[in-house]
Amino acid sequence: MLINKVKIMGILNANEDSFFHKSRFSFLNAKSKILSMINNGADIIDIGAVSSRPGSLAVSSKEELLRLKDIIDLIKKDKLYERSTFSLDSYNPIVIKYALDCGFTIINDISALQNDEVAKIIGEYKASVVLMHMQNNPLNMQDNPRYENVLLEVNDFFKQRILKAKKFNIKNIILDPGIGFGKTLEHNITLIKNLDYFGHFGYEILLGASRKSMINEIITSSAEQRLAGTLAIHLEAVNKGASIIRCHDVKEHLQAFEVQTNIRS
Repeated sequence: MLINKVKIMGILNANEDSFFHKSRFSFLNAKSKILSMINNGADIIDIGAVSSRPGSLAVSSKEELLRLKDIIDLIKKDKLYERSTFSLDSYNPIVIKYALDCGFTIINDISALQNDEVAKIIGEYKASVVLMHMQNNPLNMQDNPRYENVLLEVNDFFKQRILKAKKFNIKNIILDPGIGFGKTLEHNITLIKNLDYFGHFGYEILLGASRKSMINEIITSSAEQRLAGTLAIHLEAVNKGASIIRCHDVKEHLQAFEVQTNIRS
């Protein structure tokens, strides 16, 4: 067993345009994928239906719920929420409420409570929220992102959104600096190297760089070839204070964290 165990958040996508095809699922194989993730060591399973890769377009509330409804219903019917913690990757109030009614307890909001209705629902359900930093939006976030000081600007953003969360009586907060969301390679590396800076807020820190293009900027590789680079980033993130790692490859991350913890103990 891990000492001071890092929580592994496995990724499942109910959409056809996710950048890593192995994270996609259909209703027919959803349960087997969930059970496989649980058996491989996932503490949290993060399910989403809208791609947030650079250049991606939003979809309607109706379409997002249509993509997710069957799997959310299955999780409720089979009480899978008793076997793992379920997180919804969404900023849509209609979909969020539906998931919270079916056993989900974390909302992974890439807009960080931009929508007051989302904040109100999360507060009323006493759910946890992931506040992620993003410059602009997925459609244009990688169009020449600029910061005077990325560390201080992300810190100021967290400060503002934490205050908003508290205003809506949200107590369970997780911070995510948003690797790859409106950042250059230099910005991403600065945030990873200084992740412990955000520890002063006193909240858990989530980091997700799984198979992202920053690895390709360091060494040429397709998404399918980036597991080693992913593990290198995530091991360093844990060293710098991350306590939740969002990833596609649950089994490999569990092994890496087990070995890391035993070396450090």
